[in-house]
Amino acid sequence: IIGMALLSLAAWLVLSPDNGLTHGLIAMVSVLVIACPCSLGLATPTAIIVGMGRGANNGILIKDATCLETARRIDCVLLDKTGTLTIGHPEVVDTHFAQDNGRLAAVLCALEHRSEHPLAEAICQHFKGAEPVEVTHFAALPGNGVEGVVDGQHFLIGSTTLMQDKKRIFTTAQHKVIDSWLHKAYTIVAMADEQHVGARVALNDELKSTSAKAVSELKALGISTYMLTGDNEATAAAVAAQVGADHYVARMLPADKADFVKGLQAAGHQVAMVGDGINDSAALAQADLSVAMGRGSDIAIDTAMMTLLTSDLMRLPQAIRLSNRTVRTIKENLFWAFFYNVVSVPIAAGVLYPVCGFMLNPMIAGAAMALSSVSVVANSLRSGMGKL
Repeated sequence: IIGMALLSLAAWLVLSPDNGLTHGLIAMVSVLVIACPCSLGLATPTAIIVGMGRGANNGILIKDATCLETARRIDCVLLDKTGTLTIGHPEVVDTHFAQDNGRLAAVLCALEHRSEHPLAEAICQHFKGAEPVEVTHFAALPGNGVEGVVDGQHFLIGSTTLMQDKKRIFTTAQHKVIDSWLHKAYTIVAMADEQHVGARVALNDELKSTSAKAVSELKALGISTYMLTGDNEATAAAVAAQVGADHYVARMLPADKADFVKGLQAAGHQVAMVGDGINDSAALAQADLSVAMGRGSDIAIDTAMMTLLTSDLMRLPQAIRLSNRTVRTIKENLFWAFFYNVVSVPIAAGVLYPVCGFMLNPMIAGAAMALSSVSVVANSLRSGMGKL
């Protein structure tokens, strides 16, 4: 702009020897005044600020501008099951003990009391009246379960898959009970001693009322949905069918989720991960866009780029639409800012003078410059209106 202003002065001095200095000074000042670098400088930040503010009003906490721009490019969304698609407060709905249910319930409660898993909390709440017993050699098996020793006897608690991997034996009657629970999409926790499975507990975590609609809206945006869970195959398939997820992967350990994200990224996908627990933090850190549920763990919230404050999954498609709208507003602002400068600078330089004798007054140029900045801000504010 400075170069064009000096060029305008020089051109007037050369092409109009008589009045060139006067007209050249007016043209130079008009070019400097009417040019609006501030409208270019306002184009992006005003749109971003409005977008982040609109997100906050809708319960979407956006940590930085980068993730707001990234969301529009997402083509795969990975959804954790517990606490994301479901309420996150499982309850015990049925139990089955091989024998001596009083002692086994006490052992089960004592071991689960030392675990930090939401299923363990639900089991402890259900058996809160059980007689306390002393546990030694306790150990957590991340993503699998827990183990410990009670009265010199080793006990293992975890999924049916863990029991099979550890060669614990199920009776025919136990298999029938488990099959009936699986058809109801229950989560199953089993407890075994050194050889046999002695107790099974069925838990149910209700789906959030908006989960299916949120998945449907994500699919309408052209986004593939994956449900990831450490649960068994049958339960995962049932829940995925209920919410309408395109794909599901069961029996996933925390490290498996991060590896799954890497696999999709290696295939050229832009991946968003949505989760609420400590087990999701590695996958959240790996994803192109990480989204935490507002009532989840502090680690998940700290790792994520976005946080859905209300834990309502409907906020996710809203966030993606907000991203599309914000980037579109940025492009509109930049277009009009450039268009304004391209049209106004030649006029301020005096290109119309040989045609109609018009010479732009620097005061009018100043008013036009201010108007261009106002128009950019007004367009950004306009984009923040309307339904997401």
